[in-house]
This record gives sequence, structure tokens and C-alpha cells, in this order.
Amino acid sequence: MPKVRTKDIVEKFNLELVSGEEGINRPITMSDISRPGIEMAGYFEFYPAERIQLLGKTELSFFEMLPDNERISRMERLCTDITPAIIVTRDIEVPVELIEASERESVPVLRVGMKTTRFSSRLTNYLESKLAPTTAVHGVLVDVYGIGVLITGKSGVGKSETALELVKRGHRLVADDCVEIRQEDQDTLVGTSPDLIEHLLEIRGLGIINVMTLFGAGAVRSNKRITLVMNLEIWDSKKQYDRLGLDEETMKIIDTDVPKMTIPVRPGRNLAVIIEVASMNFRLKRMGVNAAQQFTERLSDVIEDGDHEEI
Repeated sequence: MPKVRTKDIVEKFNLELVSGEEGINRPITMSDISRPGIEMAGYFEFYPAERIQLLGKTELSFFEMLPDNERISRMERLCTDITPAIIVTRDIEVPVELIEASERESVPVLRVGMKTTRFSSRLTNYLESKLAPTTAVHGVLVDVYGIGVLITGKSGVGKSETALELVKRGHRLVADDCVEIRQEDQDTLVGTSPDLIEHLLEIRGLGIINVMTLFGAGAVRSNKRITLVMNLEIWDSKKQYDRLGLDEETMKIIDTDVPKMTIPVRPGRNLAVIIEVASMNFRLKRMGVNAAQQFTERLSDVIEDGDHEEI
């Protein structure tokens, strides 16, 4: 099923349907928008017919200067069987030639009162959000000190219980059990919760609880950018865990590498506090303060001074 159809943008931006109503269910497959100025001049060699076509004051004022036969030809070539829509901005009067061509090819012609540049920006943002690559990850997403922390790990390791403790400490839940992730930009991942389980948290032995009902609207949020992955795993005495914080792991989600930390779970460890500190430390690193690096440099200086004293 197509993610976006022409009728969706009609409803979203309250557009006026002028002609070509039969094509209102055409799929929109890309977020790029075309302003066919060079096509108005007659050059259709690389015409991106699969994009939404946006006609503003510049394009239509030039179109008015063309002879009658060329005006008909231009609009007939503009309306193809794969063009999702042609949108006229600024409430400009739609040319008769466009209406006739759109009716023959069932291309929806729409009109909006906004300026061309402003509408193009809003439409592009909407389409990029809707058409972005998506995936689903088993885990919990929590907003901790403004950092979107994705908590992962095997079933039963304590992800939901850790999230509950974080919510009690004033942080906000985004999603539990299933996190829907979309890539809105080259390095921007945004996580949301499926509608069915939004604001819900499953605690073994307790059941399903509604976080918003129990803790208030300030304890939840609808979406959050993912910037850190905390992977919980059962403590393995044979495994060597990072004790300095110099090792930098990443987890690939869609096309983006996200910083990842592995936290061993054993009785007596307060995972909520560890995740809080990890989030604050991550913020410090982004500000240029790396405690592990500073310690390593000081240690190297001490060793170097000791060598000099022996000499």
C-alpha cells in the first residue's frame, strides 16, 4: 500500500480540487517537488513526471505569454499518467488548457492560497516525514535529560522495569516493547510508539500500566530523536567489559550508526542511575569533555614523569 496518496495532501493542507478528480487516489512516491519552469519553455527531455508539479507566479506568467497552440501542447505534456498532482499557488486562476488536459489524463489539479516557496517547504517536510525509511526495534525508548535513549536487550532482562524507574525519577517514556523508527535525515532517527500500545508499559508480575494516567502527561512524549543505545545483557563473568569508557561501539539502524553502550545486569546494580549518568556523560562528550580521555592523558603523563625520574 502506498504511504501517501494525493488525497492525503488535499486533506492535510486543505487544498481546493479544481479538476482531475478521478486521479485523487494516485500514489506519491517521492518527497522531491518540481517547479516546471524550463518545461514551460518547451524542454521536456528530463521532465520528472513522477513528482508533484508546483506552478507559481513565475511559471504561469511566462505561460500567459505563449501562443495558443504552444499553451495547449505544454499542458498536455505536463499531464502524464504518473503525475500525482499539479498544484497552483497564490490562488492564481488555473489556465483553461491545464484544466482540459488534466481532465483527459485524470491528473488532479489543486490550488492553494500560500506563496510558492512557503508551501513548497511545508509540503516537502510533510512528504519527507511520511516517506522516510522505517523499521521496528524490540526495546524501550526513554527521554533522559533530553537524550533519546533506546534500551535494548533480550526478553526478561529488565528493560521495562528500568524504564519505570526512570519515569519515577522524572524522565519521559516514548515507547515500550516495540519502537517504530523512521530515518528523517541522513543521521536523524526518530522513534515513536505504535498507536495500540502508546503510553503503556508492561511489567512482569504486575501487568500493563498506563504511564500517563499514573504519572501525568509530563511523564510521556509522542516521539524522540534516538541518540544513544543502551544494551542490557546478563552479567557474564568470562566476558571483559569496558571499564574506562574508551571503547566506542555503534549500532546500525537503517542507514545510521548510533553510539551504543553495553551494560551488564546483575543483582544490586541500579540500572536507572547508570543510564542517567551515561546520558549526562554522553552530553558532556558532545560538549568536548571526555573524562576517560582526560584520565588516560593524565596517566600517560604520570608514567612519562616516572620514567624521567628513573633516568
